[in-house]
Amino acid sequence: MDLFLLLLGFICMIVGVFGSFIPILPGLSSSWVGLLLLYLTKAVENNYWVLGITFVLMVIITILDYIIPSKGTKKFGGSSYGVWGTNIGLIVGILAPIPFGIIIGPFLGALIGELMFRFSKS
Repeated sequence: MDLFLLLLGFICMIVGVFGSFIPILPGLSSSWVGLLLLYLTKAVENNYWVLGITFVLMVIITILDYIIPSKGTKKFGGSSYGVWGTNIGLIVGILAPIPFGIIIGPFLGALIGELMFRFSKS
């Protein structure tokens, strides 16, 4: 059982590393699950502080990953259309099977949102 958990933990860690570069893969959460699986074996001593702190950091970073693009749009003078475009573009960018979708999606969403705002004003 330990060998299975070790292999599964290492696979999750590798998927997490690739998830740092490929937006479709859940990098941070996959790495944390791999860490949890490694802590469930007898090869690694249990330390609930490490698991707890890394879990809290994972949740905070994951939430910030979704909040920062929309807040940045608002800070640099974007309208509410741009903020909504950024949020929608982020979701589409994550789900789209294109390289760098998580970067291209919010940018295009904000651009389309701001263009809609300008055309609705005039």
